[in-house]
Amino acid sequence: MMKKILTHWTFAFLTLFIVTYIGLKDPQIKEVLRLKGFDLLLQSEPKEISKDIAVVTIDEKAIEKYGQWPWKRDVLADVVNQLREKGAGIIVIPILFSEYDRLGGDETFINTIHQNGVVIAQTGTNQTNKNAVPRGVAKIGDPLPWLFEWGGMLGPVKEFGEYADGVGVTNTAPEVDGVVRRIPLLMKIGEDVYPAMAIEVIRVATGAPSYQVKAGEGGIIAMRVPGYDTIKTDANARIWLRWNKGYITTSIADLETQEMRFNDKTVIIGMSAEGLGGVIATPVGERYAYELTASTLSTVLDGKNIERVDISFIVELAIAFVVGLIIILLTRYTSYFIIAFAIIFSIITSLIYSNFLFNQSLMLVDVTWIIFTVVVVGFHSVFNRFILEFKLKQQIRKQFEKYLDPRQVAILVKNPEKLKLGGERKEMSFLFMDIVGFTPISEHYKNKDDPEGLVEVINDYLNRMSKIVLKNGGTIDKYMGDCIMAFWNAPLDCPDHAEMAVKTGIECANETDKIKKEFRERGLPDINIGSGVNTGTCIVGNMGSEMRLDYSVIGDAVNLAARLEAATRNYKNNGKVTPLIYSSYTKEKLKNIESIELDRIFVKGKEELVTIYKPSTNLMEGYDFTSTKKVTTNSKKDNKK
Repeated sequence: MMKKILTHWTFAFLTLFIVTYIGLKDPQIKEVLRLKGFDLLLQSEPKEISKDIAVVTIDEKAIEKYGQWPWKRDVLADVVNQLREKGAGIIVIPILFSEYDRLGGDETFINTIHQNGVVIAQTGTNQTNKNAVPRGVAKIGDPLPWLFEWGGMLGPVKEFGEYADGVGVTNTAPEVDGVVRRIPLLMKIGEDVYPAMAIEVIRVATGAPSYQVKAGEGGIIAMRVPGYDTIKTDANARIWLRWNKGYITTSIADLETQEMRFNDKTVIIGMSAEGLGGVIATPVGERYAYELTASTLSTVLDGKNIERVDISFIVELAIAFVVGLIIILLTRYTSYFIIAFAIIFSIITSLIYSNFLFNQSLMLVDVTWIIFTVVVVGFHSVFNRFILEFKLKQQIRKQFEKYLDPRQVAILVKNPEKLKLGGERKEMSFLFMDIVGFTPISEHYKNKDDPEGLVEVINDYLNRMSKIVLKNGGTIDKYMGDCIMAFWNAPLDCPDHAEMAVKTGIECANETDKIKKEFRERGLPDINIGSGVNTGTCIVGNMGSEMRLDYSVIGDAVNLAARLEAATRNYKNNGKVTPLIYSSYTKEKLKNIESIELDRIFVKGKEELVTIYKPSTNLMEGYDFTSTKKVTTNSKKDNKK
């Protein structure tokens, strides 16, 4: 019972509901899938060189020129002056100067960065709170509950914080898989708000003293630097980073020798020397920490933010559920080709649609759960269908392999739809065949006390007759002692079913003649057969009880065939039983077999006379039917077996 439930096609609905419920809970595995899907979209953007940002690196070449890090800070002061001379705009130094220079270069550095468009770094930490440099924020609503919060902030030495034009936070906010895809533009410690490095650069560039933030019931809506465009963020003041920019990069060691102009570009001094530059995981691979500052600033300056609509989660889940429903129904009612097409079409369409929305509107749409749902539900549905079809084929093979020709069984197994289980009204032809004079044979083996020999004879007879039935496309319904019941035109269609039934009766009579010769040689009594054939409409299908079913037929047409088989005893010629009788209903369907009218008789269960026929003489080997005298039987002479 449980196996039937688990393999029933509707069980796939339970799988769909479970998958949808898991999706609604949004577990970590689903979030990781979603983020990995977004990574593919972020990686797909075509790259171009930034016109607004350039990078100067403290690389191996610079270390070789200026010596071991940390350098005396008047070296950095000289670098700032060189950048200014080459036309740099805002100069960003995402390096934490939390301690005084032991080499004594702080005074020169302070004088250089004072009112010179330089932004330096501070970092959020849970270990200390020292020299933090907050910025004022004008609030619409209350954004504080939605901001990322640190236990403390480690800022630059006091004089640096006072004289630098800006101090920005360099912290990132990795996702659950450790990859940085979004950067918070504002963070907090207690009631104080701190800007990210990139947003501080814009504030310094515009000369604005503070920021403006708008929050609603669902979180932060947007923020703005006075004098600059509004920046839409998520509920936690984060923006998605774009990785569509490359940056002209120069080593600090080459600044003096290279003739170049920065043309008011923002210049970021980044650390890339081995062991100095921090490496962070991003959607496009590992990147140095300064590159996140560059990407954040580039994203904001472009003014085209990546969006993730709030209701996307529910819409995507609903689409996954609907597509899953469609897949289940298609699996139930259509071919495997259509199912495969639907699954592949769903996956490809989802990918194309998500790419289209991202390329056209920079909108992130998660199709990973749609694809996951389609694959899981589709696999389960197809698996259940395969199991059901396999069981059906096994049932067909088991049910018909002994009663149909192997070629017919193979057709049914390959095309189970040809077998309509449960009952079908259909015109068919029926054959009943029985040994006439079975008692003498039985007595012979009884006198010899050899019941096994009798069984061997009967089995040989049934085997030879059955082969003829199966060869001619018949279905053996059952064996009743020495009687065989067979029919044509089910479960496989047989357009010439009447002709094949009569042909089978003729061939069985001829085969019996061979058996008679063998019996004479073995000293056995003579053997004859009587066959009755009728054609008509009946009900065919699986019949029986819950414990046992048989593929069989019922109807008056079947009964008449049985009556005709019994009637063969009443028609003899030269002492021989007429081996085959068929009704006028069968005769009407014959095209290639000549018939001789034998009689018009009453049969049990029929009020009108039934005209019966036998094959013409030349069709029957060993049987002499030269006399065609008609004998009419009346209702008193009932044909009983």
